[in-house]
Amino acid sequence: MSRLVEHDAQGPRKLTEDDIDPEKGDVAICQCGLADSYPFCDGSHRRTEDEDADAVYDYDVDDADRRPVAEIVHADEE
Repeated sequence: MSRLVEHDAQGPRKLTEDDIDPEKGDVAICQCGLADSYPFCDGSHRRTEDEDADAVYDYDVDDADRRPVAEIVHADEE
């Protein structure tokens, strides 16, 4: 399975001691690309648990819909 993720950042996110959860003592970094608190995990990855391994998905963050992507077209790099 894979999903399309759009990012608007232009550089790295530096973590500080303030990013450590005082109750859990850890920092969880989002790897699914769906977290509202990106780059930190907020549990949004649970929406991906039943994805088909052979499909690519596009998630609409505003209404939480998931749609399979029929075709991905890449521009030629010349």
